[in-house]
Amino acid sequence: MQTPRSSNTVGTFEAKTHLSELLERVVEGESFVITRRGQAIARLVPAQPTEVPLPIEAVIAGARALRSEVGASGSEIRTWIEEGRA
Repeated sequence: MQTPRSSNTVGTFEAKTHLSELLERVVEGESFVITRRGQAIARLVPAQPTEVPLPIEAVIAGARALRSEVGASGSEIRTWIEEGRA
């Protein structure tokens, strides 16, 4: 593919023809503007994580806070668990 790395502008035909190579370059951090008849119509950019995983310490702290808010006995919780499995 003869896409110039400096402009990172690609026509629709070239983008369609060389999509796999463009995606590999996007994985490496490059971005591209896809054009149709010289007009920008889309941008191909690296994906951003949709969710940031919580550290395990935050998950444990949240579970403990929820447990203190619920105020249920162990037997009540066990009953709810068994009901959820049915």
